[in-house]
Amino acid sequence: MKLLGNEVRWRLITALALSDRKVNELVEGGPQPANLVSYHLGQLRAARLVTERRSSADARDVYYSLDLERLEAALRRWAGAIHPGLWPEPGPSTAGALVIDPAAGPPARVLFLCTHNSARSQMAEAILRHHAGGTVDVRSAGSHPSHVHPLALRMLDELGIDAAGLHSKPLSSFADDRFDYVITLCDRVRELCPSWPGAPEQVHWSLADPAVAGASGEEALLAFRSTAVELSRRVRYFLALVAGRGIQTPPEGAPSRRS
Repeated sequence: MKLLGNEVRWRLITALALSDRKVNELVEGGPQPANLVSYHLGQLRAARLVTERRSSADARDVYYSLDLERLEAALRRWAGAIHPGLWPEPGPSTAGALVIDPAAGPPARVLFLCTHNSARSQMAEAILRHHAGGTVDVRSAGSHPSHVHPLALRMLDELGIDAAGLHSKPLSSFADDRFDYVITLCDRVRELCPSWPGAPEQVHWSLADPAVAGASGEEALLAFRSTAVELSRRVRYFLALVAGRGIQTPPEGAPSRRS
């Protein structure tokens, strides 16, 4: 809670709540100089609330990600230490469940993008469609589409998710479509992602490609399984945001102390 009780770190946490970002993007979002932003990012990394990954598009860039699962666990422990009623544990019938009211309006439209539309974006499409239960209209595409990787299909099968109908599609297939969210999963694609009609929310999840050249056998299987687990985590929190539960703007009384 001391970490969150600082204005700069609060701003960084909220900026990273939806999308992974580079340090220059975090600097552009506020009045603090780059060295101060880097210092506070270091504080959040030391607490393991924020992780970093070097860009696959430009190795000189680093993407920072907020570990929402670890942050949630820390907040739950803090609230429970004061009073168990502040943040009760979910019961066995509701743990992990998220219900989006279909009457709230038309389904949110989401497009996942990566390079080959072979692994990351295909798994993301299927996982989101499965958990949204018809309340989100989701598609995926690639800048250089190829084919659905067999290990992506295997991971979806392990998760009990239907992969029927998945196939690789070019980015141009949706050039005239309107989306509420365009989520890039590849650093390279993010750099060339075109503008979309309707100015959708641009989100980036910086994930390594599990189908890297040379990976085979058990190494490839572990890479795909790790990616599927990470996508499942991110989709869960993304759905909470779509349902109106995400962080928007700091509430009244949010930290204002400077240090």
